Amino acid sequence: MIDLRYVKKLIDIIDDSSVDSIEITSDKGLKIRISKSPTQRGAVQVAAPMSIPTLMPAAAPMGRLSPSGGIPVVPDADVPAPAPEPPKSTALDVKSPMVGTFYKSPEPGAKAYVSVGDRVAKGQIVCIIEAMKIMNEIESEYSGIVREVLADDAQPVEYGQVLFKIDPNG
Repeated sequence: MIDLRYVKKLIDIIDDSSVDSIEITSDKGLKIRISKSPTQRGAVQVAAPMSIPTLMPAAAPMGRLSPSGGIPVVPDADVPAPAPEPPKSTALDVKSPMVGTFYKSPEPGAKAYVSVGDRVAKGQIVCIIEAMKIMNEIESEYSGIVREVLADDAQPVEYGQVLFKIDPNG
């Protein structure tokens, strides 16, 4: 459980200092991030607990130890070469600035703000995210052509989730 007094104290500390953001992660996977910016002063995002993967040590090759005596040495021939990286996309991501519910149009049944293939300008409204019963208009950070819409209408979105891919060269 989160002690809201603790979160309020963290917000006050951030507001009164030159620190821009703070992120706290518990050993149970709970993550709290508090940041201030020109558009969202003192915004708070709380992520749901996630399982934390456990790393298991690799099995040591038989008979070969490092000169220090305890750390296994793996010959370079046994290490697989990294896979080649796929070509980088030129599309830029428009990400959700908050946790909430994604809406593609200003009201039910209305035309979507943007669709795949539409040209958008920087600062143009591309969707609405409802958070705490407040409708927040989300603006595009880029000019270009909408190549993908990655969020579904009336579905929850997370902080930092990619909503749109915009090709600035389109």
